[in-house]
Amino acid sequence: MEHKSAFPPIDDYAFLSDCENNCLIARNGAVEWLCLPRPDSPSVFGAILDRSAGHFRLGPYGVNVPAARRYLPGGMIVETTWQTGTGWLVVRDALVLGPWHNTDKRSATHRRTPVDWDAEHMLLRTVKCVNGVVELDMSCEPSFDYHRARSRWEYTGEVYEQASCHCNADVDVENSVQAETRLTITTNLRLGLEGRGAYARTRMTEGDEVFVALSWSTLPPPRTFAEAAQKMWATTEYWRRWITLGQFPDHPWRGFLQRSVLTLKGLTYAPTGALLAAPTTSLPETPRGERNWDYRYSWIRDSNLALWGLYTLGYNREADDYFNFLYDVASDGNGGTQDLQVLYGIGGERELTEYELPDLTGYDGARPVRIGNDAAHQEQHDIWGSVLDSVYLHVKSRGEVPEALWPMLERQVHDAIEHWRDPDRGIWEIRGEPQHFTHSKVMCWVALDRGAKLAALHGEEDYARKWAEIADEIREDVLEHGVDENGIFTQAYGNDNLDASLLMLPLVRFLPPDDIRIRRTVLAIAEHLTDHGLVLRYRTETTDDGLSGKEGTFTICSFWLVSALVEIGELHMARRLCERLLGFASPLELYAEEIDARSGRHLGNFPQAFTHLALINALMHLIRAEMAVGAGDFQPAYRHS
Repeated sequence: MEHKSAFPPIDDYAFLSDCENNCLIARNGAVEWLCLPRPDSPSVFGAILDRSAGHFRLGPYGVNVPAARRYLPGGMIVETTWQTGTGWLVVRDALVLGPWHNTDKRSATHRRTPVDWDAEHMLLRTVKCVNGVVELDMSCEPSFDYHRARSRWEYTGEVYEQASCHCNADVDVENSVQAETRLTITTNLRLGLEGRGAYARTRMTEGDEVFVALSWSTLPPPRTFAEAAQKMWATTEYWRRWITLGQFPDHPWRGFLQRSVLTLKGLTYAPTGALLAAPTTSLPETPRGERNWDYRYSWIRDSNLALWGLYTLGYNREADDYFNFLYDVASDGNGGTQDLQVLYGIGGERELTEYELPDLTGYDGARPVRIGNDAAHQEQHDIWGSVLDSVYLHVKSRGEVPEALWPMLERQVHDAIEHWRDPDRGIWEIRGEPQHFTHSKVMCWVALDRGAKLAALHGEEDYARKWAEIADEIREDVLEHGVDENGIFTQAYGNDNLDASLLMLPLVRFLPPDDIRIRRTVLAIAEHLTDHGLVLRYRTETTDDGLSGKEGTFTICSFWLVSALVEIGELHMARRLCERLLGFASPLELYAEEIDARSGRHLGNFPQAFTHLALINALMHLIRAEMAVGAGDFQPAYRHS
């Protein structure tokens, strides 16, 4: 018997952001994921992980499937069109951005250079009846602290136009981080307070306009529809001004590039410049399985693709902010450096203790629900190469290495030298035994190769010569132990398994793309490490990752294959795969971490920054290659020399 889920498909959610907070909205008009006061804080609305863990719905009574839904072009405002038996409604949702508001005192959270706009800590929802008569229904049922703390409502307006709610943490959860979080609903509807929720209903006729503003700061909410419309317009203006700064090719795939870079911007945490891997936790990689992780943090290995994607599309300021976040976490605040770890909190926090929430059902029964991530303390030796490649990408166009960067750069190179011969957990953060992963060794080579080039740029000739010699030593070691008898790179020393991380070898210039070993590896992965043409990370039956069950195809790996196929000159194969991948995009052109190749269902946390970064890389690779066909001047999208 086919399993019928009470949960929307993962790829049916819309993603909103103001670059400080974000939320997911189901197609029925319900906000089902919002964490406050930060994206990695406990949830206020958590229905995506348990149908009773809080929601905020606004839409027509008795209708759950809209006629259409889209992002307004060039921004992060979702427009949903509803048809009922008696009329039509249009709902617009946005996390509001407005002029910089810290004018009387400095922000307590912002570390990056202030800009002209800032988050207003408000979810704004406007409704217009465009035809006929429609019964509108609103229900707001917050459930603080991952559904562990009760909420208490009270009227705070003159009549029924405003009510506030806060976490009753003294009763339920001691020392809750949300004890001071206060939600306020302001609307031109009449609110009713019943139990844990605030509710409203009205009959709208053609031309009627309604707004509902949910806010969690001291900034004044709109009091009239005209004021709400002004805030919605200002938010639209912000996003359109921002997207106009980008440099996008005049190509049919322009829309996918713009949506991906908007998603990346939405996944940044503006106060520090950090980039979240995803806004969610514990959305399953295996349906109803245990491969559920908290991705609301910033991974060091994302840095290289993030900087490349942002620089390539013209977003130098965002790239610089993220690079400054990397510098912050690698520095001790006193002019010294400290050990890098795999991931950090979005404020630069190093301690991300992992624990489980046994009282939540999990998305569609997938347990456990995890908060925090113990991978932060794993040994993963690719991180030094990621950082050094990022440094090289950041400074090479400037022609010099800033003096303040040199101690951090030197520390990461020395760490790579000290540990490159050791086993680690690898890029996929396996929870089985450490191994000598080929990709990790290659990224240690990247650390030494880029370090040598940066040393030469900095005038440190002795370091440049010494590090280049060690880079050559690492390369020879990989070529001796990480290649099988057929000339194909293997997952780890001593086994013959394929691994999708090996697709990075031509991209980081470990060997020239016309080297026969690179070509054989790319084509072997395309043929033998795929499911219905989409790429797996590895075969779970042959890799000790410490977990049970299978997983879907990793979408980032499929986009890596597109880039790698371009590198080895297989443009027809690359285009065919790229077009298929774009066809798997969600209705709003978003991607989760994985795709079930048989059903097309998205799996894992959503939307996934790494996937959108790889999409940008792949599309730009292919666009540039096809433009160069006939001109004889192809330049790969991912350049290091």
